[in-house]
This record gives sequence, structure tokens and C-alpha cells, in this order.
Amino acid sequence: MINEKLPKIWYGGDYNPEQWEKEDWDEDVRMFKLAGIDVATLNVFSWALNQPNEETYDFAWLDEQIERLYQNGIYTCLATSTAAHPAWMAKKYPDVLRVDYQGRKRKFGGRHNSCPNSPTYRKYAEQMADRLGERYKDHPGVLIWHVSNEYGGYCYCDNCAENFRKWLQEKYGNLASLNKAWNTRFWGHTFYDWDEIVPPNALSEEWNGDSTSFQGISLDYRIFQSDSLLECFKLERDVLKKHTPTIPITTNLMGTYKELDYFKWGKEMDVVSWDNYPAYDTPESFTAMRHDLMRGLKSGQPFMLMEQTPSQQNWQPYNSLKRPGVMRLWSYQAVARGADTVMFFQLRRSVGACEKFHGAVIEHVGHENTRVFRETSALGKELSKLSNTLLDARVKATVAIVFDWENRWATELSSGPSKALDYVNEVHKYYAALFGENISVDMIGVDEDLSKYEIVFAPVLYMVKSGYANKVKEFVQNGGTFVTTFFSGIVNEHDLVTLGGYPGELRDLLGIWVEEIDSLPPEEKNQIVVKKEAGSLTGSYECSLLFDIIHSEGAEVLAEYGSDFYAGTPVITCNSYGKGKAYYVGTCPDTAFLTDFVKTICDEKEIKPLLDVPKGVEVTERSKDGFSYLFVMNHNASTIEFEISEGTDLLTGKEFNGTTSLDGYGVMIVKK
Repeated sequence: MINEKLPKIWYGGDYNPEQWEKEDWDEDVRMFKLAGIDVATLNVFSWALNQPNEETYDFAWLDEQIERLYQNGIYTCLATSTAAHPAWMAKKYPDVLRVDYQGRKRKFGGRHNSCPNSPTYRKYAEQMADRLGERYKDHPGVLIWHVSNEYGGYCYCDNCAENFRKWLQEKYGNLASLNKAWNTRFWGHTFYDWDEIVPPNALSEEWNGDSTSFQGISLDYRIFQSDSLLECFKLERDVLKKHTPTIPITTNLMGTYKELDYFKWGKEMDVVSWDNYPAYDTPESFTAMRHDLMRGLKSGQPFMLMEQTPSQQNWQPYNSLKRPGVMRLWSYQAVARGADTVMFFQLRRSVGACEKFHGAVIEHVGHENTRVFRETSALGKELSKLSNTLLDARVKATVAIVFDWENRWATELSSGPSKALDYVNEVHKYYAALFGENISVDMIGVDEDLSKYEIVFAPVLYMVKSGYANKVKEFVQNGGTFVTTFFSGIVNEHDLVTLGGYPGELRDLLGIWVEEIDSLPPEEKNQIVVKKEAGSLTGSYECSLLFDIIHSEGAEVLAEYGSDFYAGTPVITCNSYGKGKAYYVGTCPDTAFLTDFVKTICDEKEIKPLLDVPKGVEVTERSKDGFSYLFVMNHNASTIEFEISEGTDLLTGKEFNGTTSLDGYGVMIVKK
């Protein structure tokens, strides 16, 4: 478990008592206890309060709050406050301020405005963590360290330019290797001195964010900035470990957030935590995918749900309320997929500034007679009854989907073939098809061991890194099923095209050669016409976006295009390779095809849905100590019925043996 001091699913969230008057604090604690809150995250944005000037540190307020909470049975998730530097620091040491994408030097304001390569920022952030670690190392109320907050944002200042050059020297060793990796003879870009290299932004190689003249330069800068921010995390983590080697350390991630390679970050964190904020129209499958991705960062280790809103957000275009029951449902969705905490932003709604309309356990009215408080209090009671039953229970999956940030960056930086190609959306389409069948999935990085899986999907595997093709071939050779798609096997880790025909290093595994790639506007369709019926695949389906013109080199052709000049040529293929199979989907299929396709692939491996339930009902499973815990979650507003042969509902004590029903937005946790 995360910390044995609190052997249950933690329940709580961000608390900012420094924004309130002293007379409010006792009332806060009273209501926290009513709601079953047992963890409060403190000190997230309090650097200016803790350090009013360069020489002075004042933690008296924090001492009082940690102790006040602890004496009332509430533990602290203690943040380091370094997510927003103080105004005095920006005034005295302007190197802490970022330079933005357009090359403009920022002023003090907002948050996450610190340059990750600023010597000043790193010095004072490390000192702050050092003082906090020393001060609270023995306090029994501190459960976990929370370093900074929601890291993100790139900088293009002179400090970053200088450190980028050092990073490149370490990566490539010499300019000859760098010039080759970046293909700098194109457009006369050959570099003869390291100082000639500048960050790629609107003043140099890039425009409109992901449009760039040199993909290699832009890709390396994204890796460098992600690494730079990770170094800031590690500085604070390491000094905290010096004082409190047994207290776990985390920082809150953001699901499929674009700018940071979270698989690298996961390796450096004791426990992964993340902030879940679906929009009003976010599919349940997309939220589930992000939970699974966060669990995958540490190879299946349970994670923390660090933030969610109990009611509504403030920063999206349309900030609708969570309907009655939905907050509970989405909380259990996180637990079902590996979360060992349920936490909110925020515990008391702010009185001013940009988050004053962001939901909270305690609303502006200030009392417990609200729908939101009643729902959070009821959930708190349920989680207390579950005790440590689910802690450390694991999600078991024999199907995996590969997700890789560097591949994502490279795909989106690519000049062509289509501006409508979105890596995350393409991955989600395959995830959603499996989600719809209630097939458990692990979201994995390219470093993960493949041998524990029966099926591995790798949609849009544009970048095949050194050694990865051999890893996949070994997996298939030993009996695994591998599925990849259009725009795969195109480049190496430097975004240089693998010559000799697409899909490059995967060509012999897949038994095909892609001669051309047609790109059409999303509204223009072709057809996938099944040539040989297999499993659920039959008839014709629609496809769009990209269309690979394929020649079989030994692969069996399962389906062909229905129209255009390449009508009758392969679009879906399957190649036997050793004891296994490798499938290729040469276009972007419609939902009907993907549903039938994943059914067919899973049936071949005898992988079945966890439970036969109506549409809109999510089922997943965690296992521990010889027991399985089947989560049944109804995302429909209406009651549904289904069959379940055995088990006991942990939430109600009900025994199952036959037909049962589940209310709209209802949840069951069935122990078997």
C-alpha cells in the first residue's frame, strides 16, 4: 500500500486554509470528518507565504495546519509549494522567467512560469524541499510528499538553449552524428559549431505549434524539455529522500498530457498520481484509457487519483454539473482500474481568482446541506467500509495497447500526410472497441515485457525505435498476436525514414509492402470489403483518412478496398510468423469494423468479456490474495438487468445467483 499508516482507500483532496480566516478552520475540520475525509493536500502554491524574501522562511502556518488536521484524524499529503515561484524571485532573478514559443520573455504571473533550466529556480526549489524535509521528517501526520504540481510548459530562453546544446553533446557525442541524425544537408542546415544550434520555435524552425521544417530538431527539443522538467522533480525528490527515505514521493500527472513523456516520469516516482477532468462530452472509454495508462506507467502498480472535481470544473468551455450519482460512479471507475485513492480538487471552494467557480466538497454556502456534500459524505462512508480490501489489488490483462510519447510527438510533427491524423485518437479507437467488449487492457510503453500478453495492439507505430522490431518479432514468433495499422514502421528514433519500403523494419513480420499512402479529407470514404469471412468479420465497412496501397508478400488478404483506383487491393492482412500472427490494418476503419475486428482477434485467443452486460455498462476486475473483485458500473441513466452467477456485492452485502439489476449510474463490486 502507499503508506501503512492509513490502510484504506484514501479519501480527501486539496485544501488551502491559507486562503481563509482562522474562524473557518474549525468548521472545515468538522465538515471533513462528516464527509469521511482522511487526507488533505496542503502547501501546493504557498511558496510566497513560506518564503517572503530570499533570507526568510516561515512555516508557522503550516505547522499549525498539519497538527490541527492530525489531531482530528486527518493526514497530510504535503506538497513542496514549488509550482509557483514568488514575485520577489522574478523581480530579483529574471532568469527564473520563461521565454515563450514566440520568443517573448514572460513577466511574473500565472503559475508554471518557471524556466526548468534556471539555476535560480533549481537552487531555491531544492532548498525549499530540503527545509520541508528537515522540518516534517518526523511528523506522524505526513503520509506522502507531493512535489510541485502538474508539471508542464516549455521554455525557449538562453538558459534552455545552452542546456539543450549540452544535452545534445551528451546524446550524440559529436556534430557529425547530430548532423546525420537531423539530416541537416536538407536546406543547408549543416552545423559546424554547437553554439549555432538554437531552440526550435516560432523564431526558427517551427510555426503553429507542431509544424516544423526539421522534425529531428523539434523532436529532440521536446525530449529535452520533458527531461529538463523531470530533472527538477528529481532534484526535490532526492533531497526529500535524504530526510524521509520511507515516505513515498509523487507528483500529479495529467493522463494523456502531450508535453511530457510520462513513461520516463513513472520510473522516477514511488507512486503515480494523476488529475482526472473529463469534459461533458468525454467518452467513458477515454477516461478509462487514461486510468489504464497511468496504471501502466509502473507496470500495473496501483496509482493515486489525486484530483477530480466533486461537481463541476471552471476552465472548460462548458462546465456542466456532474449529475447525481456520477461523481460516485467516476470515483469507482478510477478504483476499478487501479486507483487506491479518491481525492478532489478542492475541499473548500475558493472565494476569488480563476478557480472560484471550480467545484468543491464545501461550496460557497459554507454548510453541509448541499447535494454535493451529501454525495461526497455518502461515498466517504462507503470507502471506509471497504477498509483495506482492495488495496494493492491488481488489474490482470492479457491484451495490451502500446502508447509512446516520442512516437506521438514524431507523428504530430510529421509534415503530412494528413492534418486530421491524431495519434491519441487513433489509439483510443482501438481501446474503445476493447472497452465496449469489456476486455481488460494494459496500456504499455515500448520498454514493457510483451511475453505476458496474448495480443498486443500498436496503432500508428510510426516510429520504430532501435531493437523494438526484434522485440515484437520475438513476441509473435513465440505465439503472440500483433496488430498494427497504417502509418507504421515509417521512421527510426531520429525520425529518419527507414529505406527499403514501408513498413520498414516490420515488413517481413507483416508480410506486406506499402507502395503509396493516399490521404483524403475525413468526409471522403472508401470501403473495407471482407474477402474471407473470419469470426465476426463479414460484409463491408467504411474507412477514411489514410489508405495504404498494399502488396502482399506472403500475408493472407482478409479484406480489400471497395472503390477508387486501388479497389480490389489489400487493406486488411494477416501474416503467420513463427507460432503467432501479425495483422495489418491499412486504413482508418469505422467503429463497426473495429468492434467486429477485436471480437475476432480476441476469440482466436479465447479471450472473453468479463461479463455479458447491456451496452453502456463497464466491467473490470482487480485481484488480490486469491479473490477477484468484479466492478460493474452502469454509465446509463436508466436501470439495467444482467445475469451474474455468483458473488457478493461489497457495497450492499447482496448475494448473487441469477438475474440482477443495477440502477442508473449505479456500481457493484462483486467479490468472487
